[in-house]
Amino acid sequence: MQQPILRLESVRRELELSRDIRQTIIPGISFEIEAGEFISITGPSGSGKSTLLYIMGGLDKPTFGEVWLDGEEITSKSEAEMTVIRNEKIGFIYQFHFLLPEFTAAENVGMPMMINGRRSRREIRERALMLLDLVGLSDRVDYRPSQLSGGQQQRVAIARALANEPSIVLGDEPTGNLDTRSGTQVYELFERLNREMNQTVIFVTHDEEFARRARRRIHLVDGKIESDTRSDGSLTS
Repeated sequence: MQQPILRLESVRRELELSRDIRQTIIPGISFEIEAGEFISITGPSGSGKSTLLYIMGGLDKPTFGEVWLDGEEITSKSEAEMTVIRNEKIGFIYQFHFLLPEFTAAENVGMPMMINGRRSRREIRERALMLLDLVGLSDRVDYRPSQLSGGQQQRVAIARALANEPSIVLGDEPTGNLDTRSGTQVYELFERLNREMNQTVIFVTHDEEFARRARRRIHLVDGKIESDTRSDGSLTS
């Protein structure tokens, strides 16, 4: 049986507010994600959605419990080790694109590959152009972020997240700053990536329409999984 691409075991996250006071954000969560899944994480504000996403992506560590990514336990890794893992195996897309303003779209997409150091400059350029074509921006490769619309900027950010062929792509409210039309284009792009490239996509959203497009939905309330359903309506055990 194929191992899951991502597994959380009894993950608990507490915040230390003072020496004697701790706030529990996630009281204890366990679940698995298979390669090629398309998942939305929903819930009211303060339910722990973003905290859970950052734990899954190694940007935050659980107080207790373990996270396994691609068969490797990552909660015990040092920050230096996690920097390499995030560069190679995890693609992040945030609500704000975080593109570097002084660089072109192609240069922004190529940045993770330059950091990775496994491709030549020519290979980096070629892959950056291929990814920008994939997200529908082949005519914007040499534009700087200030010359792009909000939706185009976010599509560049998606291309950048795919640069090193990550095991998983994580999105934290990836359409939160976009108008309806641009947001729909981003939805459709995620669907294409999942359908055509079998890319594992996991995103946090308040957008009900976007959440319904995912084939699996994990709904949090007070840091606990209230429901975990697939698009056919079945419960995930």
